[in-house]
Amino acid sequence: MEALARGLAVLETFDEAHPELSLTDVARRTGMNPATARRSLHTLAALGYVRQVNKRYVLAARVLALGASYLRAAHVDEALMPELRRLVGQFGDASSVSVLEGPNILYVAHCSEQRASRPSAGIGVTYPGYATSMGRVLLSRMPPEAIEMYLSQLRPAKLTEHTETDIGKLRQILAEVRQQGYALVVDQLDYGVTSLAVPIKDQAGRVVAAINSSGYSGKLNADRMLEERLAELQLSAARITHVFTRYPALLHSIRPTG
Repeated sequence: MEALARGLAVLETFDEAHPELSLTDVARRTGMNPATARRSLHTLAALGYVRQVNKRYVLAARVLALGASYLRAAHVDEALMPELRRLVGQFGDASSVSVLEGPNILYVAHCSEQRASRPSAGIGVTYPGYATSMGRVLLSRMPPEAIEMYLSQLRPAKLTEHTETDIGKLRQILAEVRQQGYALVVDQLDYGVTSLAVPIKDQAGRVVAAINSSGYSGKLNADRMLEERLAELQLSAARITHVFTRYPALLHSIRPTG
């Protein structure tokens, strides 16, 4: 099991900023010693998940099969995409569903008509929860002690000049989001990104995910976005709750474990 955990850690260490890694890079980023990292890379290469090119390692296309298996097994396309397509068809821009993965949000579904330059959103992408509308929605619904632990460990980065990094203000924001039932952010994650999000609940009323509608800040008025899109987002969230009865595997796969 330790070998499996190390192998998964190696795969996850590759990202947009690190598409190619040396053995030393992998060891440093995973916290493994070089010998252990070498064994993990050798096994992953033998299984076809990584390749070595000029003494550097890259992910192989077979890695896509892991994510594709989840999308098929959880019926993500049938369960989530109809509502995302409906929102994008109605408002344009983009819409996504995400879950909380540690301090970050993890995209499990995404639909977009956007052409403007912005962070690359898509299935499997993660962003810091404190700077996103979906992250604030999900963080706000954690138990109070869990929120305090999160904030005590948080070292927020100033992603834009508008990014809120004051812990006290973030605590207040999460309290307000929990009370009002939605989160609206403007240029918190990156310049030009305005996003509105609401929670998705299971049949017992527990928050398991979040859904958003986002667009380009230069063309969106935050108050108008709230007026026009909040009710439709809440409708989509309610419909997805009902969809869970047909796709229990999806619900089990995204429901918080602790």
